[in-house]
Amino acid sequence: MALIKPGEQSICQARASVMIYDDTSKKWVPIKPGQQGFSRINIYHNTTNNTFRVVGVKLQDQQVVINYSIVKGLKYNQATPTFHQWRDARQVYGLNFASKEEATTFSTAMLFALNVLNSFCDEEKIIEVEPTFQKLL
Repeated sequence: MALIKPGEQSICQARASVMIYDDTSKKWVPIKPGQQGFSRINIYHNTTNNTFRVVGVKLQDQQVVINYSIVKGLKYNQATPTFHQWRDARQVYGLNFASKEEATTFSTAMLFALNVLNSFCDEEKIIEVEPTFQKLL
């Protein structure tokens, strides 16, 4: 399975530990049991169908630890300068970033993706927004 699908481009890259919230123990735990450490996290934008996804690959062994489609209405929370989280119907996901700068890079891209998904319907408007976003990087 290819990580980057046709029509996709990375709009950010950061290093973070990928976590999930365990309701039973009331603690944050690694998304894959026994796999601690940093992953390379990208947000990919499919410019053909205007979708976004978060993909994380372990730096140590190149295993995919998260492949999450960002959906309209997703609630994204910057809990601390280096720990951000979001939830869906089944799970709460967290990213513990290596630095504030990497967290800022990721959150800028995530907020861009959510803005596009929540605000724009036609491709012409999206094309106008993307150059502005690229200048922010």
